[in-house]
Amino acid sequence: MKKIITPNQIKKNNRNLIYQYIYTNRKVCQQRIAYDLHLSRPTVASNLALLEEDGLIKKNGQMDTETVGRKAAAYSIVPDHRIGIGAEILKKEVKMIAVDLYGEKISGSSFEIAYENREEYFREVCREILRFKEYLGIREEQILGIGLAMQALVSPDHGTIIYGEILSCTGLSVEAFTRHLPYPCSFIHDADSAAISELWVSPELKDGVYLSLSRHLGASIISKGELLSGKHGHSATIEHIQMEPDGKACYCGKRGCAETLCSLEALLEGESLEGFFGRLKKKEKDAKERWETYLFHLARLINMLHLIYDTDFILGGYLAPYLKEGDIFFLHDLIQEMTPFPEERDFIHISKMPKHNITIGAALPYIQEFLNHIAGV
Repeated sequence: MKKIITPNQIKKNNRNLIYQYIYTNRKVCQQRIAYDLHLSRPTVASNLALLEEDGLIKKNGQMDTETVGRKAAAYSIVPDHRIGIGAEILKKEVKMIAVDLYGEKISGSSFEIAYENREEYFREVCREILRFKEYLGIREEQILGIGLAMQALVSPDHGTIIYGEILSCTGLSVEAFTRHLPYPCSFIHDADSAAISELWVSPELKDGVYLSLSRHLGASIISKGELLSGKHGHSATIEHIQMEPDGKACYCGKRGCAETLCSLEALLEGESLEGFFGRLKKKEKDAKERWETYLFHLARLINMLHLIYDTDFILGGYLAPYLKEGDIFFLHDLIQEMTPFPEERDFIHISKMPKHNITIGAALPYIQEFLNHIAGV
């Protein structure tokens, strides 16, 4: 039986198409919308009026043109019509960032608080989130949701921590936060959060392995533009690949895991990243030796993974802003010595979003869900 499209569905479809067109092109005029979408000028004009009335779009000056005469009015979306908030939960700190519909940072904040599996902790974190919201001066209905980036593995429904040794939070339910917040909340593995940020700024990225080189090591596998969670929810836990059976103890209880060799805790000796790279810039012998040892272990890990999955590798996390092209060449050289195959120097890349990737990535699923809804996906 042939499906009948009602007039209301046509109107809704036109409205969504116009909004998506404005969103994609950032600043457009009525004539261009009508021409590119093959819609009549009256249809476009009425939909623009409705979208503006609903607060989704706004007039944004006039279009630049070389022709003489009256310039056409320009329209843009209202980026903060809806926002998402990302919160990164760490052992001794919580970081927060609010992002608009373009995934761009509106504002950020952080505060020191030691993680505890206690009601007082969750209540205080939620108070700070609400204070952050008040500071932003936004309305309740603007908030799409709050993504909580955790150093832990998360259930497929994003409601429960299924493995959280770093924070000792295994079994934690997102209800610990939602009972104090009037917004949707969801957990997200911090490495997945960072990978989502990478996909946002690199829509051409379809397949790859994202390595989160932060205080703890993490990873996400990207396939066909999406993250793979796996059968039991712990795909890409490469941090627990045993590289040295008699090596240092890992927080998981085993020895010699990649975590003990390729995390920032393995590289740094109590100093900050800025302090370490300041010493490296001065060519201090100890810093140089530690850096080369770290890169050697990272090359070993990448080589093992690359033998399994011949794809691109993106180096992100807190380390990404400090990486240079020379470091990538050095990694390629090391891998060429390790691998049995001739390797091209084209599969290791530095993240395009090296800052705030975890906190921003935690908010982006709410933004994407809203945009999908508008698009009728």
